[in-house]
Amino acid sequence: MFSLHADQELDRIVAGLAGRGAVGLLLIEAGPLERIERRYGGAAHQLAMDGLVNLIREVALEAVPAEDLLVTEERPRGAILVFMFQPRSDSRFYTTKLRGLAARVASQIRRHGRRVVYPYLRDPLELPVGVSVALHNPTVKTERQIMHAIDNARADAKLEAGLQSRRNSRQVLKLIIAGNLSVRFEPIVHLETAQVIGYEALTRGPARTELVNPVQLFHEAEAAGLLFELDCLCRKLALEQASVLPRGKMLFLNCLPTSIGDPNLRVEGLRKVLENYDLRPSDLVLEISESESIENFGVFREVSDSCREVGVRIAIDDAGTGYASLEAIMEITPDFIKTDMGLVRGIDSDPPRQEVVRALASVARGIGAQVIAEGIETDAELRALRELGVRYGQGYFFGAATPGEAMPGEVVSGEEEGS
Repeated sequence: MFSLHADQELDRIVAGLAGRGAVGLLLIEAGPLERIERRYGGAAHQLAMDGLVNLIREVALEAVPAEDLLVTEERPRGAILVFMFQPRSDSRFYTTKLRGLAARVASQIRRHGRRVVYPYLRDPLELPVGVSVALHNPTVKTERQIMHAIDNARADAKLEAGLQSRRNSRQVLKLIIAGNLSVRFEPIVHLETAQVIGYEALTRGPARTELVNPVQLFHEAEAAGLLFELDCLCRKLALEQASVLPRGKMLFLNCLPTSIGDPNLRVEGLRKVLENYDLRPSDLVLEISESESIENFGVFREVSDSCREVGVRIAIDDAGTGYASLEAIMEITPDFIKTDMGLVRGIDSDPPRQEVVRALASVARGIGAQVIAEGIETDAELRALRELGVRYGQGYFFGAATPGEAMPGEVVSGEEEGS
């Protein structure tokens, strides 16, 4: 038998089913949140669950009055249950509106769920949502009818998850084949002079879709088994648009560790890339993203050796987020170390963050690298970073990333890449 927060909740559901003759149910499988409990404990898990329950309740209240709504948790299975008590005679609600509400709940979880579970989970949150309807049958125990409705909603959630996965895979495949991505260039500046020394190429999915968010885009590509193909396409499109950048400015190209098999990242491939796109080796920086995913440094060093043989430089992204990024720094000895933006946020008033960045700056000096602080948003953060010995940075403080077609086209005065 399922278990709810309190007996009063079960009493209310039983009374609602008997009194209205029917009850609509949404079941949201929250199993992925169990990772929070395993890593951070029960209190963190419950905090995330409470936030998710509140998000779902807000969406449900758009369709059902508060007095006709009950949002609760199913224990110990970890699902969220949304009971809606409407008259059985309201056929439109049970045949049409209920399924539409499920779609809105799923969409809002994809759009805002990551905020709810942050900082415990950083991946996009996509939870299956199932629908069922219980019609009151006076010959069967009401509790059994409710349990049967929960089982049906769980089966529906599993089916919907499979269908959504197929839809997402087809959408990502179509996007990659059509090359339907846009590229934006975010300036990287010298913190003392505010002069631009380079640009990071950032990819966005189609506008007015959930895939416009790069985190969601790469998450779906990974689920579809198309991560390598998407990563290669992003670099290709960025290189094709690099001609809009002012001469003498570095182009930072993101690269996932899964792309180590890309022939374009080996010596001959890199030389051909530089020739085809009229780039000098000093113009190009290969930025290794998600360094925690690097599992075989011996293989990845082949890529870094190829870069150095050609004269292309390497940056490690998201440094300071854990041991894995520090291991990548030690193994690869990059030319640039990019700090995770979480370290920069509020660093002017946060001594622990200051000490981490100070240590990274010291490590960088020891290996002949430069630190680039990501996510600078305030003048106070900028001043603190300069005092800590950080030379370069990027973020909204210096302006938003600009689409390639909107780049000014003229040379921006500033220091060369070796400054």
